[in-house]
Amino acid sequence: MVTGTTYRERIDPQELQLTESVVQIRRVAKVVKGGRHLSFTALVVVGDGQGHVGVGLGKALAVPDAVRKGTTIARGHLIQVSMKRRTIPYVCTSKYGAAELLLKPAAPGTGIIAGGGVRAVMELAGITDIVAKSLRSSNPVNLVRAAVQALASLEDPEDELARRLPKVAERRRVRRQALAADVSLQEPSALPPVLSSIETEDEEREN
Repeated sequence: MVTGTTYRERIDPQELQLTESVVQIRRVAKVVKGGRHLSFTALVVVGDGQGHVGVGLGKALAVPDAVRKGTTIARGHLIQVSMKRRTIPYVCTSKYGAAELLLKPAAPGTGIIAGGGVRAVMELAGITDIVAKSLRSSNPVNLVRAAVQALASLEDPEDELARRLPKVAERRRVRRQALAADVSLQEPSALPPVLSSIETEDEEREN
């Protein structure tokens, strides 16, 4: 389980074509000596649909100013998501505040099974097939932050295998190079039964 805030190296938003989505706008009232002081908060998600996404919470006296602040904050906290065939590489859970979120990879064609802000995060990140489930609080702010935190914690399976078991990763790399040299991997039907089973076992281990 991932807890706390996880950020990776800073990504320059100027190099990306980002799209923004306002997930929630709330009116906040603060009682002061002179009466009620009204302001607004805007939860904004930005992403390019190619593996980059960020979230920001802006606060201001007017809605447009709050949205603009939220967008600026989200653009300054972009993360890169590790994806596999437009889904996540493995199951993960994340906790932020009282919210706990479970993310599971899904087969192509499943779509995004998620609601509210979590769906916006997945769409702007470029994920098209995933299953998300809220396990505790349904607070939209905490759920969106938990979703971004979970995506930030994902690691590429091949990189992790190379880090933990370098010998196994090297054997797999050599074997795949040999397969690529003998048979075109662009036509799975052309693979001999034995080689097809090897590739299937590798994919099942990765999932």
